[in-house]
Amino acid sequence: MARKVRTEEEDAQIDMTPMLDVVFIMLIFFIVTTVFVKEAGIEVNKPEANQASLHKNANIFIAITDDGSVWLDKREVAVESVRANIERLLTEQPTDYVIIQADVKAKHGVVVKVMDQIKAAGVDRISVAARG
Repeated sequence: MARKVRTEEEDAQIDMTPMLDVVFIMLIFFIVTTVFVKEAGIEVNKPEANQASLHKNANIFIAITDDGSVWLDKREVAVESVRANIERLLTEQPTDYVIIQADVKAKHGVVVKVMDQIKAAGVDRISVAARG
C-alpha cells in the first residue's frame, strides 16, 4: 500500500466560509438599518432663528419656495396633493416628524395649507426649518 506524503503547503489552507458568513450578515444588517431621507429637492433661503434645534429622526422634508411652489421628494407637487404624497412616503418609511423648509419670502397662507395637508395625512409633529 502506497502512502501519500502531505506537504506543508497542502495543510496550510484557510477556510474562508466563516469569514464570508460574517461579511454577509454584516451586509444584511447595514441594509436593514439604513435610513433613507426624503429630501425636498430644492434649496430655499430659510429664515434665521436663535433658538433653532435639530430633529435627528426626521426623514421627510417639504420645501416651499418664494413663489409658492411646493417641492417634495425632489419634485414639484400641488398643495392639494401633499397629503397623498405624505401618506405614500409614510407607508414606505414611518416617521414622527415632517420638516417644512419655507423660504423667507414664502407666503404664510401656502405654509399653513401645507401644514394642514400634513396633519390630514396623520403626522402631528411638524417643524419649520430655520438657520441657527
